[in-house]
Amino acid sequence: MRTKFAYLTIIPFLAMFAVAQQSAAPHHGHAAHPSQSPDKIWSDLMEGNKRFVAGELKARALVTVRESLAKSQHPKAIVLSCSDSRVPPELVFDQTLGNLFVVRAAGNIAGPLGLASMEYAFDHLGSTVLVVLGHTKCGAVTAACSGEKMPTANLQALVDQIHPAVKKVKGSATGDALVEAAIKENVHQSAMDVLAHSDVLRHAKEQGKLTVIEAEYQLDNGEVVRLDKTAH
Repeated sequence: MRTKFAYLTIIPFLAMFAVAQQSAAPHHGHAAHPSQSPDKIWSDLMEGNKRFVAGELKARALVTVRESLAKSQHPKAIVLSCSDSRVPPELVFDQTLGNLFVVRAAGNIAGPLGLASMEYAFDHLGSTVLVVLGHTKCGAVTAACSGEKMPTANLQALVDQIHPAVKKVKGSATGDALVEAAIKENVHQSAMDVLAHSDVLRHAKEQGKLTVIEAEYQLDNGEVVRLDKTAH
């Protein structure tokens, strides 16, 4: 009797799961919701950064915006950034609710969970621009530059992912200059790692559906500086 009851109970659950899976299937929101061009999106972000630097953030009716987003979201850009408390992308770019899909980790690197989040933003929400945002004086990159063994396995895994960028610039600088060169190289390395480890995002980029932009936030003055001369 117990087995029969369990069987009857699980059938509705499986049916609901199947419906949920169908609802979660990629619907390529960028096709259903035409977006701005990558150049326009980046220009808007930079205009927002200018307001942030000047301390003139745009006034917004947040309650109205929040209510309008209650049923759906279509963020125009994904931002992969460092977890540093001084670099919140929404403030740095002066964006409101629903504009940015943000993935943050120390050293602006992405593991499987971060990659999955970015894939979801592209494939389900329609985001067409990925900004990989590093910042000056990054502690994670500084730790990687030190060459010291980290006190925990998790911290070691973090710096191990940054080490390839450090290795590329180690012969060209020392001290603070090495750290800054490694920070810039790590932004580029992170962008390349995302494309190397995500078939979804790599194919999107190859097909011209996703633009990847590399940038660095300046802690001293609040400016975001684009590192890549042309969009990837």
